[in-house]
Amino acid sequence: MAASRCSRCAWLFLVFIYSLYVVVISEEPTPGNEQHASVADNPQTPAETVKQPTEERRWEATQVDETVPDDAAAANKQDLPVPDSVLTSTPPLKDEFQEELVIRPLHSGDIYASFQFRTVWETDFTRGRKVSHYRLFPKSLGQVISKFSVRELHISFTQGYWRTMQWGQPYLPSPPGAELWVWFQDTVTDVDATWKELTNVLSGIFCASLNFIDSTNTVQPSASFKPLGIANGTDHRFLRYATLPREIVCTENLTPWKKLLPCGSKAGLAVLLKSEKLFHSSFHSQAVHIRPVCQDGPCKTASLELRQTLNVVFDLHASGQGKREWSLFKMFSRTLTEACPLASSSKIYIDVTDNPQEDQFELSPATHLLSQAVVLGDRRTFSVYDLTQQVTFGTVRSLNVLIRWKSTEGDMLWPLLHAERYVAGYGLQTGEIHTLIYNNHPFRSFPVLLLDSVPWYLRLYVHTLTVTSKGKDNKPSYIHYQPSKDRMRPHLLEMLVQLPPHSVTEVTVQFERALLKWTEYTPDPNHGFYVGSSVVSALVPSTVAMNTNITKEQPLFSTFFPAKEESSYFIRVYTEPLLVNLPTPDFSMPYNVICLTCTVVAVGYGSLYNLLTRSFQIEEPNPGLAKRIANVIRKMRGVPPL
Repeated sequence: MAASRCSRCAWLFLVFIYSLYVVVISEEPTPGNEQHASVADNPQTPAETVKQPTEERRWEATQVDETVPDDAAAANKQDLPVPDSVLTSTPPLKDEFQEELVIRPLHSGDIYASFQFRTVWETDFTRGRKVSHYRLFPKSLGQVISKFSVRELHISFTQGYWRTMQWGQPYLPSPPGAELWVWFQDTVTDVDATWKELTNVLSGIFCASLNFIDSTNTVQPSASFKPLGIANGTDHRFLRYATLPREIVCTENLTPWKKLLPCGSKAGLAVLLKSEKLFHSSFHSQAVHIRPVCQDGPCKTASLELRQTLNVVFDLHASGQGKREWSLFKMFSRTLTEACPLASSSKIYIDVTDNPQEDQFELSPATHLLSQAVVLGDRRTFSVYDLTQQVTFGTVRSLNVLIRWKSTEGDMLWPLLHAERYVAGYGLQTGEIHTLIYNNHPFRSFPVLLLDSVPWYLRLYVHTLTVTSKGKDNKPSYIHYQPSKDRMRPHLLEMLVQLPPHSVTEVTVQFERALLKWTEYTPDPNHGFYVGSSVVSALVPSTVAMNTNITKEQPLFSTFFPAKEESSYFIRVYTEPLLVNLPTPDFSMPYNVICLTCTVVAVGYGSLYNLLTRSFQIEEPNPGLAKRIANVIRKMRGVPPL
């Protein structure tokens, strides 16, 4: 009885403990109860949060922590009421991608194709923000900009020379070889060291010889190369400019350039970028431009813009075509089937300004979309093919634009600004550099800014500098000259010259050739040494009214020429690179001396060493069979051998 009574008490005690545990669990608030309580206190914010997945809420919360204003942070610290706009989640950083192809038939029968791929990212690296999420913007370039505090970066690789008087003015000019100019942020303490590290990194990204850029070919302009984006300051101490006029452009440079595109070369206009066709042309230039731009008119917030451009001129005769006819398939060996899925805009523009009644050439398939834009001070008309519309590809689901010439007549629009440069003189001691700047405007004069970067081994005589226009002296209003230091830095000459209307201005300066050390010569010294192109920057008068509203929807190629006012546009012109011969020793003579010396040493010292180290021994001849038998018999008899 006592045992059963104890067991019954134990069961009652366990039931009592279990009931207490259930009561406590039921009284604890669940996550759903907390959520309902918060809804009762603030019914707006949780309702918005419930609509979004957990991962998005987590990402947006991170963005809120990064973008909360200082006033809101102070209000949170002081437990003051914060506006609902701060409490709501900030959307992730947005980026947009656009692609364009502009085709301009030239009067020579050639064709000019200009690709442009533009990526705009709503982020500002200048504020020191570190971004780890990349969608359309290439991560390799984003990390470089953030690592080296780059405000603007402009790099180009060009093979060939643009023939301005035959082809007109290009949309985006660039010098032959490689060109790199960078604006650093004012937070950089050692600009030269950062510049050196940046060139080494870019050399690996683009598979180029940019690591050969050093102090001997780098200059710091004082007036040229103003920032193209948002300029918080124009302190030229944070600007570096360098060129490699002998850089060879090949497929190794094009492949990493295409990998920076969001769709690569798998879809969109990048499908046409076939290296076999692009490099079998008269002119090829690819470039990358990074700069901060405004998101809106008041420019309260900034975005980061990446422009990848590729300009190519296909020669009618070099391509092997027998008749004056061009198409996408003949130019690129491919046709278009779709736009890039990540592109918000994908269009092809055909310049039909000189073909209003189709008397010059025939365009097929025909399109009813037309667009007008002011390009190089002239209003141009373009036929537009929108790749985002399925109607563009037709029933065959393929687009192959065909241009068939009917007549060779027509007037070309001569460029208002043109520049040339050549070397004069005789012998291998002194010479002259002549720069010719043409102003083809019939009645307007305008100033130009000339920049010359000359290597140190061409010692300039600045007192011989002369500027003449129409046979009269033309005194520059601004001159900046930085002398060179042997094996340390080049010459830098900048001047502001006023060009009279319809004139040719000639800039002449004499130089002396230096004698280099034999280790400083290139493997082919008799070929000569290249000198980078001169740079001419100017605000050229426009014949039509320009549109200065940057927020208005317009084609991408029309923004190549920033308009400072309605009557002029900015343009930059490059001259030819120079090929200068220097006093070169006869490198065959040291070769002959080395060969003769090695022969004498081998014959003389080798024979003497052989005599001193060789040991001579007399070896008896081998006896015959009869003599050996006789010696055996004599040995048996105890007689000495023969």
